[in-house]
Amino acid sequence: MANGDVIAFQGAPGAYSDLSCRTVFPGRATLPCRSFEDTFAAVHDGSAGLAMIPIENSVAGRVADIHHLLPDGGLHIIGEHFQRVNHHLLAPPGASLATLRTVHSHIQALSQCRGTLRRLGLLPVAHADTAGAAADVARRGDPTEAAIASELAGQVYGLQSLCQGIEDHEHNTTRFLIMAREALVPGVGDGPVVTSFVFRVRSVPAALYKALGGFATNGVNMTKLESYLVGGRFSAAQFYADVDGHPQQRALRLAFEELAFFAREVKILGVYPAAAFRREASQTAGDD
Repeated sequence: MANGDVIAFQGAPGAYSDLSCRTVFPGRATLPCRSFEDTFAAVHDGSAGLAMIPIENSVAGRVADIHHLLPDGGLHIIGEHFQRVNHHLLAPPGASLATLRTVHSHIQALSQCRGTLRRLGLLPVAHADTAGAAADVARRGDPTEAAIASELAGQVYGLQSLCQGIEDHEHNTTRFLIMAREALVPGVGDGPVVTSFVFRVRSVPAALYKALGGFATNGVNMTKLESYLVGGRFSAAQFYADVDGHPQQRALRLAFEELAFFAREVKILGVYPAAAFRREASQTAGDD
């Protein structure tokens, strides 16, 4: 299989990022990488054609480190995917709920299943990632140990699922960005699109308020705005934003022109089709 048909992700085989890759691109091979930096590098050096990068979770919030990689990572966002997180309690063959004493997983997965773990009386043990925890549990084969991971991880490592859907919140969903070396910008009339960008505001009073004013006056819907410190200074912040619309549409074009008056280092990270999940969620909210 050509490297262009490979999609890279951070984590061990069976991770939720791996599951997302297989869900969106069932015909592609997946390439596990140790870190997010390695995942970006795999696309740059041609080992993979695409990368699947988690950016935020509906329960745990944003994924650490990603916002620092996006502006300077040299890749373009060409799509998004919302992956429902359905946690399974995985154990070695022969184990049962009665034999379990400890459960291993990523700290976020453990916190997302806090209610179930308390009810079962299991001691949580933190690991670097969910699939890695499953691999460790499978290797030891101890009937007192279990892992919280995806159904795919259970299949990969030969573990049985004792319980499924053990997360405390039914809406537990992770948003992923699909990234490539070259931008793949849809046409203006090709359907709903999202534009993602980063910017810094000038150090003047009400700079952020003024910078965002153009989006309000031009009727542009901003679905995400986050700030994070840069350069190790508490006085320097960079903002990441998602907006509905295409930069070539008049409303968004005017909003960006106004943004340029009050902000610096404005950089578009990607213009890409809005996921069906996003559109369905908006319709549901409208019905409410």
